[in-house]
Amino acid sequence: MIKKNLAIGIDVGGSHVSCAAFNLNEKKYLPGTFAESELDNHGPADEIIAVWSKTIACSIEAVGLENLSGIGFAMPGPFNYEKGIPLFTGENNKYENIYGIDVPAALRKSLNLPGDFPIRFINDATAFAIGEDWAGKAQGSKRSLSITLGTGFGSAFLKDNLPVTSGDDVPEQGCIWHLPFKDGIADDYFSTRGLVGRYQQKTGKSVKGVKEIAISAPTEEVARELFNDFGSQLVNLLQPWLERFQVEVLVIGGNIANAYDWFQPALTAALKDNNCAVRVEISSLKETAAIIGSAVLADHSFYARVEPLLAEM
Repeated sequence: MIKKNLAIGIDVGGSHVSCAAFNLNEKKYLPGTFAESELDNHGPADEIIAVWSKTIACSIEAVGLENLSGIGFAMPGPFNYEKGIPLFTGENNKYENIYGIDVPAALRKSLNLPGDFPIRFINDATAFAIGEDWAGKAQGSKRSLSITLGTGFGSAFLKDNLPVTSGDDVPEQGCIWHLPFKDGIADDYFSTRGLVGRYQQKTGKSVKGVKEIAISAPTEEVARELFNDFGSQLVNLLQPWLERFQVEVLVIGGNIANAYDWFQPALTAALKDNNCAVRVEISSLKETAAIIGSAVLADHSFYARVEPLLAEM
């Protein structure tokens, strides 16, 4: 049994940061430890570190530092996940002011943690997949693909609980967002901006998000057609990799997953047409999956297996 059996996972988004504790022994999320803060990702570095620290401190206070095995971060890229150093430039339009900062050192100082206290990092889409594998819809599977559909297209392939980032059976870098699709890449087509853009193109109406298109779907044929297209085209994109990687379960998360009822029939039909027997699940953990997936980096035996893969993310 792990003596220090709790860990804190942090999910860093564009406009907020959220964290909570996870029991590594029992594989149990502790909702009473959840903390969340809004932040300006263009703010100065010391302000960003202060907001992260304040949020983490709330969760630490809820469980006690003496019970913590470590802290894990689910971070978007570009990021040096091995060393905990952000590589955001102005081109990324977020967090450009923390470029090159030693985040673990800054947090240990801010939170008054021991110099060797484990603070670890992983890609946010990979954290989502690991969370689903440990405590969600991919639990018990040998090979899974988890995708998040929202602002962007996140994805991660897992085999025997570990992310797969190279080899003939996965795309380059082990992710899908950059694959050529239609006139652009997958991220353009299967993101909120892609669906909203196509809706505006066909109707002349400007909407903020996919939720509004889903609300229109019961009475608007164009909305239904767009969702049907989304479901069938998603299979066209994924099917070769579902086969190559021999995916047992496909887990779908992200805001667009909330409209799954509208694109599920077309997706299911396309899978059947392609003789693809993969099980499709909608994440019930949602954002919590990334918190869990980052928290489990504090499981030292698991991290020893993950660490060699971080350089490829």
